[in-house]
Amino acid sequence: MMHPQSGRSKLKPIIATFVIALILSIIPLSEDLRFFRPDWVALCLIYWCIFLPNRIGVFSGWAVGLVTDEITGSLLGQHALAFSVIAFISIQLQHRTRHYPAWQQALNVLTLLILHRLLMHWILGITGFPPNTLLYMLPAIIGALIWPLFANVMTNVRQRYSIR
Repeated sequence: MMHPQSGRSKLKPIIATFVIALILSIIPLSEDLRFFRPDWVALCLIYWCIFLPNRIGVFSGWAVGLVTDEITGSLLGQHALAFSVIAFISIQLQHRTRHYPAWQQALNVLTLLILHRLLMHWILGITGFPPNTLLYMLPAIIGALIWPLFANVMTNVRQRYSIR
């Protein structure tokens, strides 16, 4: 039988990865470099939804999205909606995606990150602040390109802390 504390202690490394992702998301960058920053929180959410769907899901995406909205000064609910949608789709595809090689996972991740960016663009458009450049999609491409390395680091964290 599992000790009640052990389940909670397994959440600490997961929460730590989200905190690190949030910090990486708010580190100041110059105007020229901001389009090259991958969406660390979305990558983290996708990873955990694919490899740990029994613990991280739509509610987690919504909660992390609200925190992201608050920290970044975004419209409240903007990231929450987008993260909930990509969490749902990640979980639906997780049985297949987790067994793909890293480059094929990256293609799925690219699709999810583009969907995330499109949802964010749609919300910004409704509020009257649509991005006016195609560079808006660059973080999705960067995120997919770094996915194999990112997934490897996250898998090491998952194995080191025996998170199942």
